[in-house]
Order: sequence, then structure tokens, then C-alpha cells
Amino acid sequence: MTAENAPLVLEDRPTPHVVRLRLNRPDKRNAIDHATREALLEAAERSLADPTARSIVFGGVGGVFSAGGDLPSMAGLDDAQAEARLLHIHRICHAFEGADLPIVSAMEGVAAGASVGLALLGDHVVVGPSTRILFPFIKLGLVPDWGLLRSLPQRIGVGRARRLVFAGAAIDGAEAVNIGLADELVDDDAVMTVALERAEAFASLPREATARIKARFRAFGRLDFAQDLDAERVDQVACLTHGEFAEGLSAQLGRRAPRFIDVTPGDATE
Repeated sequence: MTAENAPLVLEDRPTPHVVRLRLNRPDKRNAIDHATREALLEAAERSLADPTARSIVFGGVGGVFSAGGDLPSMAGLDDAQAEARLLHIHRICHAFEGADLPIVSAMEGVAAGASVGLALLGDHVVVGPSTRILFPFIKLGLVPDWGLLRSLPQRIGVGRARRLVFAGAAIDGAEAVNIGLADELVDDDAVMTVALERAEAFASLPREATARIKARFRAFGRLDFAQDLDAERVDQVACLTHGEFAEGLSAQLGRRAPRFIDVTPGDATE
């Protein structure tokens, strides 16, 4: 397959229950244009609908996460085209943010703009010392998109988020971990390997409980205390009567590691 007709998003299964999605525009530092967005949306929807998938790794090829939005493709838009672009972006944001499966991002090399937004809609971010995370929006006369004005302050607090956004700042991997934007700092050449290891660990977790915990974090701050306790009741009743709890309890009593992957989805306890 030639570079001209290579897929814009590479999909593979490094392990049976981990799906890896990699942006594949190495000549553009994996910048995201309309065609790449469409390929990513289709790949994400396939992965999330696959009952054998239990976690996702998101990254890029060539040791680069992504240069962010493809700037030439953003030039000269009229109101309708700009609106359509954002609605398309938001379909991907909803897919990532609403995913029941854990998502691990392997931030190798450059990670800018749009790709940072996507990473922060996931669950775990791995960086290296040479990773450079950029927020170029203000210098382009733009506001952050891809959900960043929500996800960034949730990660690092409003004050730090404001400073990064208005400075149009670039930070390295060590600083990203220090301020809570990323979760794990590893050697540059180990970023993808560690991301896959973390995704495999996530894949071994109980699927029902994981999905419900993710949903509760998404709702954080939107419910009053009574509503939150009500959601807790619904979630815990569902988990207590699920086969994954039976497996977890059996493993705990038997002093062995639980095998949640072997529990059939929808199984209930006797």
C-alpha cells in the first residue's frame, strides 16, 4: 500500500481486548483534517461497538501524537462551513467522552490543540520527557475547541488552565505530569509500550463497574447530594446483582486474581 492510499487512521489489536487507533499522516505530523476526523470517528464507533474490545489506545505514527488541527483546511471557511466543521468535531468528542471503555493516550513527541482535547476526553495520558504539549489557539485568534475549556480545567484547575490558554503555552512531559495534565512520565521510547500495558490493565477490570464509574465522573458537579446518592444506589444495585461481583467476591475469598474477562456481559448473580 502506498502512502497516498494508506488509511488515515491505523487500527490494530496489540492484544485480544485492546484496540489501538493511530493517526496516520506522518508527512503532516498527524494533523487532523476533515478526512482524518471522519476516519477517526468511524474507527472509534467500530471499536466502541465491538463486544470483544475492553480498552482503547489512542496515538499517532512516527513518534508524533499530532500537530492538532490541519490549519490549511481551516482557512477561508464561511459561517456554514465553520459550523459544519465544529459539529463534525463534536461527534468525535461525544464518542470519546461518552465511551464506556477506558481510553489511554500515548502522547509521543508533539501534541497540540485538537489532539490534546481528544486525549483529555479519555482516562489516562502517558508522556515522555521530550513530549511537547501546545495550546496554540489564542495565537491563531481562536478559542480552544474539542472540549478543552471543559476538560482542561477539570484536569488542572481553572487558574492553571487560564494561564496555559492565554499564554498559548507549550509544556513538556514532566511539567504535564506535575500539574496533573498527564498521568505518567516514562522514557520517550517507552510511551507507546507503557500506554499499551496500561490499556491491558484497564481491559482486565470489570466492564459493568468501569462503565458506571466513568458515567459518574462525567456527571460530577451536575448533581446535588441527594441525586448523587440516588445514582449511587442505582449503580451499586446493578453491580451487586451482576456476575462480575460474583467473580470478584469468589476471587477475593479464594485468594486469586479475578477473571472479569470471562464473565459474560449481562450475567447476573444467582
